[in-house]
Parts: sequence; C-alpha cells; structure tokens
Amino acid sequence: MGKYSGETWRDFIVFGLAQGGIYALIALGYTLVYGVLFMINFAHGEVFMSGAYTAFFVADAFATSGFLDRQPIVALGIVMLVAMTTSTIVAVILERVAYRPLRDAPRLVPLITAIGASYFLQYTFRGLYGTGKKVYPDPAILSGKWNIFGVPVLKTQAVVFVAAVILMGGLYYFVQLTKTGKAMRAVAEDKDVARLMGIDVDRIIVITFATGAAMAGAAGVLYGLLFKQVDFFMGFVPGIKAFTAAVLGGIGNIPGAMVGGLFLGLFESVGPSLFLEGLGVPAAYQLKDVIAFTMLVLVLIFRPQGILGETLTEKKA
Repeated sequence: MGKYSGETWRDFIVFGLAQGGIYALIALGYTLVYGVLFMINFAHGEVFMSGAYTAFFVADAFATSGFLDRQPIVALGIVMLVAMTTSTIVAVILERVAYRPLRDAPRLVPLITAIGASYFLQYTFRGLYGTGKKVYPDPAILSGKWNIFGVPVLKTQAVVFVAAVILMGGLYYFVQLTKTGKAMRAVAEDKDVARLMGIDVDRIIVITFATGAAMAGAAGVLYGLLFKQVDFFMGFVPGIKAFTAAVLGGIGNIPGAMVGGLFLGLFESVGPSLFLEGLGVPAAYQLKDVIAFTMLVLVLIFRPQGILGETLTEKKA
C-alpha cells in the first residue's frame, strides 16, 4: 500500500496494538474512578509515571548486578510488583489527602485539585531525579523476534501486548466476578443504596483508586520496555491519550476503556502513514499526537458517550 511494504504495515499494526495496550491499562484508572465518583483524576498520568520511575531504579539495579539476564522472568516480575505497589501507594495517598475531603464539593474543585496534584508529582520527581531521560534496561531475553503464525514479531512488542491483555482480563474478572468487584459496581450504581446494604463505601473507593493505579503502574513497566526510557514528564501525554481512549470507549465503561485504548494506539500508529502521507503532509508521523487529540474533540462533539458508553442519566450527569 503506497510506498510501504506489507511487512512495514504489519510492523505498524503490531506496534500500535502494543502501544494501545498501554493506553488501555492507563485508561482503566480513569474509567474506574469516574464510574464510582464521576470525577476525572487528571493526576492519574503521574501515578503511571511514579510507578514507571520507581521500577526503573529496580530494573537498573537488576541489570547492573546481572540478575536481569540470569533470571529475567523473576526480575521483571519483581519490577512489575514494585511499579504496581508504588503507583497504588501514591494513588491511595492522593485519594485520602487530596480527594476525600472534597468529595461533597462542587465538581470543579476536585478537578482543579487533581491538576495541582499532577504538577506536584511531576516536579517532585524532577527535583529528586533531574530532567534527563533515564534509559530503561533492555533484557537480553527480549531482544530479537519471534515467529508467530509465520509472522516475525519483535519480542518486546509481543510481550507488552500479551501482558496488557492478561492484565485487562484479570481486571475484568475481578470487577465482574469477585465480591469486591460487585461492591465496586454497586457503589458506582448508587452510593447511598450501597451503604444501606452494608457496603463500606469509603473502603471501596480506596480499592477503586488502588486498582486503577496498579494497572497504571504495570503500564509504566510496559512503557519502559517498549520505549526504552522514562522521565519526569512521561505521564502527561500518555495520560491525556489514555483519557482520550477512555472517552472514546465510553468513560466509566471498563470494556470501553480497553477497546478505546487499543483502537487509539492502532490508529495513532497507522493513521499518519495511511491518511496524512497520502495527502502529501511532510513528516506525517510527527503529527500522531494531533490525530489522537483531534479524535478526542470529534468524539466529544459527535458521540460524547463513546463507542460502548450509554447516554448519561440526569443523576449521573
């Protein structure tokens, strides 16, 4: 198709799916919190960043000691747990200190607080670790390609996509089939009725923040593996794109966040070459962010409930 070979288009698609899996994991945090509190947590991108940054130091120590190459699966598992734990702690502290006291305030107040918390986390990490980009260790086990159904695929991209799908499946199972997940859905439906049924609403809200943050922390590790670097500002653009994915799929809708993330990652990877280069736009790939945010505007104008979302009732609006 055009100046690109079929192999190149395949690479675009595989990369887009891997990238989309990361967006989807971050988007789940937005959609979980919105589903329970009808609040947009704009500090969520920095929750993602905090997990990725902390995991970098652990991964770097493992790489320096040689443990990352001797026991790569164990090492990456520990790195993932560290990232998820760090992001969870940051999110729970934010909920307790910044959001819970404002739960009954006008909706604009916690939104402004979330933006303030985002800047606080960004510049805290900048002050602690500087402005330079940190090069993420590249495990030897993930170098090269696998042949999957006769198609050569970079190992890193395959692992990132599969890990994202497994995490999304685990979250869906947790929310749909566990007692805690059912309590989360009850609180999202009606907090007052849930409280009358004996559900500890405050505890469920904390669990919701923690669950979304754990997904963001895992996404931070996958981001480091895919893009090979982290920095203090890394949460901003992926965070906004993940919000775009959540809106695209239907904010508050868990499958919607997953579909929206995968679609956005794929469209962002393929779109510049498929649409912009055909129009003669120079350096089209550098405009991939424009494509993502144009999509957000169009969705908000023409289908604000998203692909899988439902029209908001008066109570939820």
